Amino acid sequence: MKNHVIILASGNGERLGNHIPKQFIKISGKTIIEHTIEVFENNINIDEITIVVNPNYKTVMEDILLKNHYKKVKRLLNGGKTRKESSFIGLSGMNDSDKVLIHDAVRPFVSERIINDCFKALERYNAVDVAITTADTIIKINEDELIEDIPDRNTLRRGQTPQAFRVGIIKKAHIMSQSDDFNSVTDDCGLVVKYNLADVFVVNGETKNIKITYKEDLYLADRLFQLNSNKYYGDAQLNGLDNKVIVIFGGTKGIGESIYLEARKYGAIVYTFSRENGVDVTNYEVLVETLERVFSKEQRIDYIVNTAGTLKMGKIESREIHDIVDEININYLGAINVVKVSIPYLSLSQGGILLFTSSSYTRGRPLYSIYSSTKSALVNLVQGLSEEFVQQNIRINAINPERTNTPMRRESFGFEPIETLLNSEKVAQVSLQTLLSDLSGQVIDVRK
Repeated sequence: MKNHVIILASGNGERLGNHIPKQFIKISGKTIIEHTIEVFENNINIDEITIVVNPNYKTVMEDILLKNHYKKVKRLLNGGKTRKESSFIGLSGMNDSDKVLIHDAVRPFVSERIINDCFKALERYNAVDVAITTADTIIKINEDELIEDIPDRNTLRRGQTPQAFRVGIIKKAHIMSQSDDFNSVTDDCGLVVKYNLADVFVVNGETKNIKITYKEDLYLADRLFQLNSNKYYGDAQLNGLDNKVIVIFGGTKGIGESIYLEARKYGAIVYTFSRENGVDVTNYEVLVETLERVFSKEQRIDYIVNTAGTLKMGKIESREIHDIVDEININYLGAINVVKVSIPYLSLSQGGILLFTSSSYTRGRPLYSIYSSTKSALVNLVQGLSEEFVQQNIRINAINPERTNTPMRRESFGFEPIETLLNSEKVAQVSLQTLLSDLSGQVIDVRK
């Protein structure tokens, strides 16, 4: 018996008014459907993923599958003319005793909790829906646009996906609907209810599990991706660092130093540079010479990390322009320099780059507006470059640690209770796991 998920991606995006279906629009460095697939790919309860796609965009979907490393995507099927037809097509080839989730491709924020609760509910019920309470009053109108009824909203829910079924039950519902030509249904649970085939249990959904339907939803989704940056504490084994060549800029103290020490514990060959040993990330020529020396000695460079940064306080009107330019040069242009000089070497090794942002990238902070804006720029840089680097197989990500006990933190904010701060060793471990992962274009959130 297997646990399946069918991802319905056969819509044409008419309501969004875009020239391509909404599931193929890119947000936060990836198409919406890639974000959705990854949720199920990473869930331990899912055995196989079936994607049902609009035939006109099947080659687009094939290209997405080719550039990713999905292990659970087993079938890519042409969809039908309606959602109902596409659901039934997805069910083909599944055993009646199997369990299946049916999910909209444009709901990329479905949580692990929802998925797990659906499978748990299927242990007792044959059909499961996901829904949330409604904060709005729902009215029923007649053909003259007059209110006919105002139902008690305490009994109303707003449906979401996934919907979960024993395969035999939902197959039977579809077959029965074909026999009497019943098509006025917008989801699969509606068929089970129509033919009274099973009780449908309702799992609590989440407000962030939105369906991206209209243009306004794209802006909301982009914001949600920012606020829900990845918490990646992956299973990449750090002994995979053995004999890897790592170059760290800004690595003589703080997080950079912790990455240096942690990587060496696992056998990595690590070079660390900073202003203290004559390497300034704002000096492009020096960076070129630095990497040439490392490559000449090691004949390869696998990973490059830039932790160099500065944090200065002050209202913009009271700060000297050279001071502002210096902060931008170190925090942003310095990162661009590091990335640019890295490309020839990482193209050869198909390696990775790691930059460092801050929680302030989501919202500018008074007195630290220049710092916040440079960190926001870094995130946009990472997201854009991740797509530019696809052909070279270079991965690039941004680490977003919460308040961390580092010399720069202490110099900028003075004494803070140490128990309230993240330690740099944990940031180092997550950073190295990220380098070893297949992730690219992501903001990796590190919390205590």
